[in-house]
This record gives sequence, structure tokens and C-alpha cells, in this order.
Amino acid sequence: MHAAKPAVRRFAPLLLSTLLATGLAWGQQAADNPLFKPSPLPLQYPQFDKVKDEHFGPALDKGMAEQLAEIQAIADNPAAPTFDNTIIAMEKSGRLLGRTSTLLFSLIGADANPARQQLQTDYAAKLAAHRDAIQLNPKLFARIETLYAARDKAAPNAEGKRLIERYRRDMVRAGAQLSDEQKVRMKAINAELATLGARFNKAVLAEVNDSAVVVDSAEELAGLTPAQISAAAEVAKKKGLEGKYVLTLLNTTIQPQETELQNRAVRERLHLASVARGSRGNANDTTGIIARVIALRQERAALLGYATPAAFVLEEETAKSADAVNAMLGKLGPAAVASAKQEAAELQKLIDADQSARQQTSFELQPWDWSYYSEKLRAARYGFDESQLKPYLELTSVLEKGVFYAANQLYGISFKRRTDLPVYRDDVRTYDVFDKDGKQLAIFIADLYARPSKRGGAWMNAYVGQNPLEGTQPVVANHLNIPKPPAGEPTLLTWDEVNTLFHEFGHALHGMFNKGLYPSLGRVPRDFVEYPSQVNEVWADWPSVLANYAKHYKTGEPMPRELLDKVARAKRFNQGYTTLSYLSAAIVDQRLHQLKAGEVPAADGIMAFEAKVLKDEGIAFGPVPPRYRLPYFSHIMGGYSAGYYAYIWSEVLDADTVEWLKAHGGLKRANGDALRAKLLSRGGSEDAMVLFRNLVGHEPDIKPLLERRGLVVQKP
Repeated sequence: MHAAKPAVRRFAPLLLSTLLATGLAWGQQAADNPLFKPSPLPLQYPQFDKVKDEHFGPALDKGMAEQLAEIQAIADNPAAPTFDNTIIAMEKSGRLLGRTSTLLFSLIGADANPARQQLQTDYAAKLAAHRDAIQLNPKLFARIETLYAARDKAAPNAEGKRLIERYRRDMVRAGAQLSDEQKVRMKAINAELATLGARFNKAVLAEVNDSAVVVDSAEELAGLTPAQISAAAEVAKKKGLEGKYVLTLLNTTIQPQETELQNRAVRERLHLASVARGSRGNANDTTGIIARVIALRQERAALLGYATPAAFVLEEETAKSADAVNAMLGKLGPAAVASAKQEAAELQKLIDADQSARQQTSFELQPWDWSYYSEKLRAARYGFDESQLKPYLELTSVLEKGVFYAANQLYGISFKRRTDLPVYRDDVRTYDVFDKDGKQLAIFIADLYARPSKRGGAWMNAYVGQNPLEGTQPVVANHLNIPKPPAGEPTLLTWDEVNTLFHEFGHALHGMFNKGLYPSLGRVPRDFVEYPSQVNEVWADWPSVLANYAKHYKTGEPMPRELLDKVARAKRFNQGYTTLSYLSAAIVDQRLHQLKAGEVPAADGIMAFEAKVLKDEGIAFGPVPPRYRLPYFSHIMGGYSAGYYAYIWSEVLDADTVEWLKAHGGLKRANGDALRAKLLSRGGSEDAMVLFRNLVGHEPDIKPLLERRGLVVQKP
């Protein structure tokens, strides 16, 4: 169960000689490398204007060496292990590596370039080996084991006890109890997985850019706004295609332009380009990467005593088991399919009527028709469409008078725009965030526009985390992919983009409000982390919030009451499609990670596997493709492997909590204080489901979710 002692003896002199050999070079670089010291800007806000790509490599090298030296000192400490000399010492280790890797990988997601992508490739295996050197250090694990055995006395408080348990569990799950031979193999697996992950991310970004659709004339773009057409012309110009138009893609299967494009042939081209990504047999094909990654995850799980990768992952989540996830998804699947088919029948009637009115032959509903005709159906049924909403949904107003306003009303926090801090792109915004007592709480970064260098989707990350051991306060960022209009034009949002703004800010609040004693306990289960952010979506159409931000960008007139009412009535519209599209991706993710050894398809079988899963699970419905197909399903290559179900799992908790909020008066400070004290400030300091029960007072109930989505689970 322990690594061979001779290997440890060889490691220490090697580390010392490396430090001595590179110390002079680091000393010479220190004056020129801003990463070597904490940023002098407020709250250690990153020096985006001073950090250059060439600074990252030396800082990563120095950061890894420093942390290994710190960890080895802890492991070699002749004193008996204590909470302070082992656990707290580990919590304080790796500061240089932490701030360097955080900045680098945040920029790779938000603003990648060839140099940064090469750094990711070059350092993926090195960073994996670095983590293994810590997690598989036998002397360090022995100290953790000693503290774990005496944790009731060794820990200074309940959070300290939980932290000891977390360190011990993480090391065991990393392979600390494996044999020497098994550890060697584990290190090789981790190194290869890290390299493959970097290759996958690079390929997905390259493929989404390479798959953009070129259109010859503006007439073919009928239905898009003049601003959208102008933006497409500008993209074409930058690509050297003067006089043409380029429709760029987002990473989801369905593209936003499918809602508006009147030309069916262009919609079809756009859709087929989207779903083909990553499986075209070109340099960006990711099917081979996926097959290899799943096989390696299987081998890693087996080494650790788990039947499948899903069993390994889900043990740490609130779901606890694949059976629990399968049961929940299984309840929703039949209802989603039934609702989607009913919606499809209504759309087919609309298509038939539309074609008949044009004296043209009708056609069968296809995936590239759904968004376009569902928008027509919504307009007919509820008397409005997205084009009516957009003039009232201007970006700055939604953010500052909607998202920030709701947070102010609920939590008492306030925001002040600042323009003196450096940013990595001119359209990135920064805000000081002040707590209810007027003291600074955090700095918030809003990076909201799409760009070719940004990965798809929307996410939150923390450049600086709350850490009482180091005295740091949060610097958190939200990243979205809102299409940027031409210069001088307003940014008018879709309703989905409005919801995404509120959702991602829920993650930001979770990061800003954390008051845990120890940084490592800021982490919560993946099927819980989406819960608070989904709760925050409720304020998007809360009457007082909506009235505060939904104002016409030209006239300042508030959105008419009848339009507000139509928005509310349409909330359940198209939910069969939305739910089935999501469930298809979530179930494919689960089935892929629930495969046993020898069952993983080869690269040329990945797409057939996806199709078979959808058919076998009874959720294959041609007009409704998965929200993500496997070749560009970035979630499962990152932090959501066997975890994409987390969104719907969290929504069960979210819908239940929204009912609690409504029952207690909605948007008021008392509710905000309860959310903050019992949930948002606690991080992972207590079991996630205990936090939920402490807030709402009962076990989760799926009924509010079903009612929200207009789904009825069929009885067996």
C-alpha cells in the first residue's frame, strides 16, 4: 500500500538539485515576471496588462517545484502530525502554482491563442504528474491517516474534521492505497488523460470555427436583423471573403440563427454543419479521443475498485449511485418524449398550413425546422415572439438593472462599475461589489460576448478565491457567448440569454458569499453546484425585477403589461423539446460512463453507440437531437464526466426551493439572508443535502419540477 522508500530517497536529492540549478534563473526572471508575486492590484485582481504568454511556463515550473518542496517538508516533518503542521500547511501550499494555473486556464477558456493552447498541451501531463506526486506521496498519506484516525480530537472544529476527511478521501480516490506497480500505472493513465483533454479542447474550438457556414447573399439571410447580417458580413470580411456572409457557430447542437432564418436550405446547411462537428474524419475529429478517454477512465476506476467510471464519479455526488441517476432520468424520459411528440404534431400542422398557403408541397418536420416553426407557433399562440421582446432586453440594463438589482433587493449588496482595472479584451467589464455593510465584498468580471477564441457555453470562474488563511477576497468572472453586434448597435438579448445571465450570476454569488474557514471546503458536489445558480433564474421574470430592467432601449418605455403576461403564460411552451434535448445528452453521458471494460466502442463506433443508446432508451426522436453530441460534448471531457445529469438533478432542488421562496414572500431580504446563511456561504463545509434540508425544511420533491416544465410522469 506504500510507494517504495528508495523512490522517495531518490526524489528528494533530485528536487534539491533541480531547485539549485534553476534558482539563479528564477531569480533573474523574478523582476520581469509579474506572476512570481501576488498581484498588487485591488483584491489581487490579475494584471492582465502585464502578464505575457511567455511568463506562464517559468511560473508553472517554479510553482510546481515550490509546492513539491512544501509538500515534501510536510511529509518529512519529524514532529507528530497535527492539524496545523499537516492540514493547514497543505492548505497554504502551492500559492504561485495556484494563481498561475488559474489565470492560464481561465484565459484558455475565455481568450485562447496558439501560445496558450500550446502551453496547455505542454503542461497537461506535467501538471497531472505534479498532482500525483502529492496525492500518491506515501509519507504524506501516512500523516493524513494518523489524523483521520484521531479526527475527533485532532480537528479544531467541525469544518476541520470535515477537511481531514476530505483530504483522506481525495488521496484514497487518487490511488494512495494502491500498490507500487498500480501507482505507476495510475500516473501513466492520469498523464495520458490530461494530454487527451487538452487535445480535445483544442480540437473542439478549432472545429467550431472551421465549421462556420458561408452564405453568398444577404437575401439568403432573410429573417435575421440588419445588425446580424452586418455582423455576418464583418466576419466574412475578416476571413478574406469580401462580399459574402459567415454564420458562426456556438458549441450547442441547435444554433440560434435557426430560429430566425426563413431560408430552409440555409437552416439545413447550418444544422448539418453543427451536428457533423468532430466526426468528419479531419484533423479535428474527436471520436478517437473519446474512445481512448473512456477506456482509460475504465481502467482507472477498476484500479480503484469500481465497476465503471460512473460508479467512481457518482460516489462523491449527492446522487451517490448510477441506479439513483438512472431512476430519475428514467422517470423524466417518457414524459419528455410524449410532450415533444405532441409539440411536433402541432408544428407539423403549422408547416402544412404554411406550405398550403404558399401553394407549395409540405415537408416533414426536421431538426432544422423546429426552432423556426416553434417561434411561429409561440407567436400565434401567445401573441409575441423573440423579436418583440428583444428591444426591451438591452444587455447593460438586464445586467445592472436586472441581475444586480435582484441581488441588491435580496442580499443588500451593491455594485459600482470601474474602468481603471486592466482587462484582456476591451469589451470585458469590471465591477466592485460592496456588502450590505458598505465594505468591499468582491470584484466581479463580466465577459459576455462571443469570440472565436472563446470556448462555447457559459460559465463562472474565480481568479481569486475567498481564503481567510491568506486574507484574500473573491475576484469572480461570468463568461457568456452573446453575439456581439456591429459597433454602435445595442446588444439586444434573447430570453434564453437573459436567463443565462441570471443563472451564471447565481454561480458568482455562490463564490462571493462563501465564508468557509478552509479553501478546500469551497468545493461542492457537481450535482449540487448548479442548484443555487438555477434558483437565481427565478428573478429573471419576477414582476418587480422585470419591470426594473425590461425597458425599450430607444424610448425607455417599460415592457407593456400584456407582453409581460404573455411571457409568463409561455413559460411552459416547448418544454417537451427542451427537456428531451437535454435528457438525450445526459443519458448518453451516463451510458457511456456506465460501460464496463471491453464494451467501449472504437472511434468509428462512437456515433453508432450514441444512436443505439437513444433508441434503446426510447428517447430517439428525429426532430429533437441531443443538446450536445459526443464529439463536441465538452462537459464530459471536463468536470461533468458522468455528471451532465447534474443540471436536472439540481433543478429538482431548485424548483422545490423556488416554491419555498414564493411561500415566504419572494424577493425580500429575509429570504436572501436565509439563502446566504444556510446555503451560499457554506460551500462544502457540510453535506450538501443537509444544507438543502436546513433551508427548505424537507426532503426534495420532484413535483415542482414537473409542474414547472409542464410534464406529467406516466404511471406504470
